[in-house]
Amino acid sequence: MTVDSIQNGIVIDHIAAGRGMKLYDLLKLNKTETPVAMMMNVTSGKLGRKDMIKIDGEITLNLDVIGYVDPGATVNVIQDGKLKEKRRIEMPERLENVIRCKNPRCISTTEQELSQIFLLTDREQKEYRCLWCETRAAKI
Repeated sequence: MTVDSIQNGIVIDHIAAGRGMKLYDLLKLNKTETPVAMMMNVTSGKLGRKDMIKIDGEITLNLDVIGYVDPGATVNVIQDGKLKEKRRIEMPERLENVIRCKNPRCISTTEQELSQIFLLTDREQKEYRCLWCETRAAKI
């Protein structure tokens, strides 16, 4: 399979195999008019298998979403066909309006004007908890 290189855009690389679609959904890439190529289970010397997302154009990405789905992924900014910037993404300490609390009694679920806020409580376990009710976020 061949996917052409992009001249100006973004490549999200080193996504753990199987997490690309979750990332695609949370970044709402289906709502952009910019061309997007999603590659799954690509051979990788570093990871064995990986997913990749190529975005042919400049858009604003929520890096917290990428860090939540797959800390360790890289975001490569391509300009004039060359790598302009490469960023390794870390787990965010705080997620706002990325995921929803699964507790039906949580105030953020019943009060629509409140933001859905989750705080990183355990980096090793990749655990986030709701700021309002401390319910553990569902695993990806």
